Amino acid sequence: MSMAGNLRKVTELGRVGGLRKVARLARRRPRVDLSHPARSPLGSSVVNCVTYQDGVRVPQCTDLVDAVRMVRKTGEGFVWLGLHEPTDREFAGIAELFDLHPLAVEDAVEAHQRPKLEHYGNTLFAVFKTVCYVEHEQLTATSEVVNTGEIMVFVGEDFVITVRHGRHGSLGPLREELEAHPHQLAKGPAAVLHAIADHVVDDYLNVTDAVQADIDQVETEVFSENGARLDPGRIYQMKRELLELKRAVVPLGRPVEDLATRPIRVVAPEIQAYFRDVLDHLIRAKEQIAAFDELLNSILQAHLAQVTVAQNEDMRKITAWAAVIAVPTMVCGVYGMNFDNMPELHWRFGYPLVMVVMAAACLVLYRGFRRNGWL
Repeated sequence: MSMAGNLRKVTELGRVGGLRKVARLARRRPRVDLSHPARSPLGSSVVNCVTYQDGVRVPQCTDLVDAVRMVRKTGEGFVWLGLHEPTDREFAGIAELFDLHPLAVEDAVEAHQRPKLEHYGNTLFAVFKTVCYVEHEQLTATSEVVNTGEIMVFVGEDFVITVRHGRHGSLGPLREELEAHPHQLAKGPAAVLHAIADHVVDDYLNVTDAVQADIDQVETEVFSENGARLDPGRIYQMKRELLELKRAVVPLGRPVEDLATRPIRVVAPEIQAYFRDVLDHLIRAKEQIAAFDELLNSILQAHLAQVTVAQNEDMRKITAWAAVIAVPTMVCGVYGMNFDNMPELHWRFGYPLVMVVMAAACLVLYRGFRRNGWL
């Protein structure tokens, strides 16, 4: 029988009969290390499953059902299960084991959710938008600057389930960092939730710093000598990418504020102080994004003004050359009317005189236009 099938039969681990049933299922099932996705009976979506007691990893508890049974029997520690883009079938047994709400399970599987914080009984469900900066040699009108993903977190009294969507935002380094500070990890699942929120918001700040470098480059090019020749599509692309970053950062303000200020059963007051620090960093990221948006609007307006000025200069040059050319055109038009009685029509020096007069008139006009900056 598969692990998913076993999980469907385990609905009440807190009861003695349920624990005995779990023990019988565990004896029939081979031990599998869930940290190896290819060998996980829950499917390839399982990244890791670890039990912590007093902030220290319990190495021998690698089976999910046994780990949950041990934690709930002793009343100490918690289980951290990490998933990556699970399917409905892969997540069904886990949802039943931890008694997760169907609406939260649907959001975790389908993804594409706004950042939010929801309460389902004794379980807290949080959605975070992750972002990463896409490196590029040169910013173009089609360059991807910001890439987004999602992390869903289920937090209970004795478990943390993280569901990650996207190719970035791996929580492996975060897990290692937490394990290096067992005193923080000993504070329970809420400490993991804080670490994830802090990790996500720190990425926001890193991305905004990188985006600022791109905006500074665009601003420098706009106000350069050939700024009017800059493709405006690059500015619009930056605004689109900034909008995607804004959609990830701004909606997270209310959930983090609730975690920092409102009493929540699974979040101890001592952890809320850490969330206030996360909230400060998030406000800084939001202010930077708002400033970038205003700056890009100013850059775009300045670019459009430069284009208008450049067009006016081109029109002045065209008008000046047209005025210069109009003089010989007028003289040639007069002498091309083929009348018999015209001044100096048969004079020997008539032709050279007309050419000198036309050249002198054109030179006077050219010097006048150059002096006024039209040419």
